[in-house]
Formats: sequence, structure tokens, C-alpha cells
Amino acid sequence: MSEVFSNYFNYFTETEEHFQQARGTALFLLSPLDWALIETWKNSGVPLAAVLRGIDVAFEKWRAKRSRVQQVNSLAFCAQAVMVEAQRMADTGQNGEQPSAKPDSAPFADEAIRRYLEQNAAQIRSLGAEGFSAVADSLDHMGSELPKLSEDLEELEQRLTALEQKLIAFARTRQTEEQGLACKKALDNYLRPYRSRMTAPQIAMLEVQFMDRSTLESAGLPRLSLFYLR
Repeated sequence: MSEVFSNYFNYFTETEEHFQQARGTALFLLSPLDWALIETWKNSGVPLAAVLRGIDVAFEKWRAKRSRVQQVNSLAFCAQAVMVEAQRMADTGQNGEQPSAKPDSAPFADEAIRRYLEQNAAQIRSLGAEGFSAVADSLDHMGSELPKLSEDLEELEQRLTALEQKLIAFARTRQTEEQGLACKKALDNYLRPYRSRMTAPQIAMLEVQFMDRSTLESAGLPRLSLFYLR
């Protein structure tokens, strides 16, 4: 596995662990909004160092307040501080690509990848829709191409991302009006306390990520990224 691809996984896991440590609750589970926010930062090129520093700054300010009635229950609380740190690093010419303290432990065995693809294909095919079955067939075909495909996990990840977008597009055509409305209401409820901390472009990107995740979850469809191979 290349260093770039390893950093992809470290970005998510280190952000999650750092937030849990800063909050002081290791068992705290991130919400769909939190995961969507991490994905948005990653896709926008926000350095991991800026994310971790932003989390620290946000909690430092929170702890400095004399009255802390509410606990921090979302990574979105740190969004503004993260973007400030990202801008500061850009202004000072820092790229934030500092080596992770963790070893490169992300490579997957071919059998683990094959089993992951087969499980996702079976889950998708169980829904019985023609559009979904086509994606399941593609996953099965990818499994048959191992270990050749696993020689370039970045390319494999790109192919899985493309398939996931097909799943999302087809799932949306099957959504009822009530389901779509429920997703939007859930998004509004998650975002309401944090809108003032994020810019309009950040909110727009986060909405897309959140709606994609919600669409898959409401349809009973799996995420296809290798990040979810755990």
C-alpha cells in the first residue's frame, strides 16, 4: 500500500481518536454528520495536522469558559477552528503532511478484500433491484480480479467510489417523498447548532456528504470504500 493511501485511512481514524481524547470519552461514537464532515475535510484537502490542531483549539476555548453547561457532542463544534488552522497553515506555507506517529498498518490481505466485496455484493443483491444487481455483479467481478487489483489499492478505491455513486443515484430514484424529507429533516437537526461555525461552501459540501450517507443507510445499502473494511 502506498503512503498516500495509508494516509487516507489514517486521516479518518486519527481524527476520530483525537476528538475522543480531546472530549475525554474514548467510547463516544461519531454521528453521521461527524463522518460526513471528516470526509468533506479530506476531499477538500484540509491537512490532517490542521484538523487535529483545530480540535485542540476548539476544546481549549471550550474549557476556558467559566460556564460549560453543554457537553461537546459533535465534531462540527470544531469546524470553525479547523478551517482557521487550515488557513493559517496555508498562509505560512505549511502543507501539514507530517509523518504519522502510527505505523503503516492499513494493508489488507487479498482474502479479506475478497470477502468484503462478496459480502457487499450479497447485501446489495438481496434487495432484488436490477440497478443494484448490476453493481453487485461489478463487485463480484472485482473480487475475481484479485490479487491483481490489490496491487494498486488506490485504483481499487477509485473504482469502489464510482460504484458507490451509482448505488446512491439509483437509490434516490427509489426513495419516497417521505424518506427524502426525513433525510433533510435529520440533516437540519444535526446542522442547526453549528451553521454559524461553518461557511456556506462548507455547509453545502457537508450536506452532500450527509445526504449520500443517509440515502445508502435508508435503502439498506453498504458503503463500498475500503475504509469500512475493518
